[in-house]
Amino acid sequence: MRLGIMGGTFDPIHYGHLVAAEEARLRLGLDHVSFVPCGRPPHKKDYDVTSPEHRYAMTLIATCTNPCFDTSRLELEREGPSYSVDTVRQFRAADADVQLFFITGADAVRELLTWRQPQELATLCRLIAVTRPGYDLGNLEPELGALARSVSALEAPGVNISSTEIRQRVARGESIRYLTPEAVEAYIAKHGLYCSGET
Repeated sequence: MRLGIMGGTFDPIHYGHLVAAEEARLRLGLDHVSFVPCGRPPHKKDYDVTSPEHRYAMTLIATCTNPCFDTSRLELEREGPSYSVDTVRQFRAADADVQLFFITGADAVRELLTWRQPQELATLCRLIAVTRPGYDLGNLEPELGALARSVSALEAPGVNISSTEIRQRVARGESIRYLTPEAVEAYIAKHGLYCSGET
């Protein structure tokens, strides 16, 4: 079993996340990809993160049409800050034989040394840094040292879409059509997310 773990705040989830997960599934021969919305993001301090239940619901409806995707409540139900190493440990404990691939963005990987117990994380899974086509991840050793050998780059189209841009567009009353699935767009509108102070 080769399992991808797609961690993220997903505030909101968008096509860049979905394309990256599908590209990883195909290119790495993954059997399944689990999207894991972050319960309590330890690094997000620059804005008020939308409630975990809203982010879980948006991720669930965005992934439900792909039989190789699922959405996990693992971090939502675990107390304390959501650390990737704890999440990967739980996946490993559930199946000692599974091969784990942690999928995240190139910018996040560059900050790997600020994560909780990054050396252990690198022993538990393969780290996949998703980049846009033509983006040179470059030599990570000056930033990550020996951990750089645990990181593989994966080019995927569409990763220039950002959740921050979507939130800003909603706040300005602008269209987010074709940036996120239609059902997620409808959910945002129904619950007044990003435009009314609702979190």
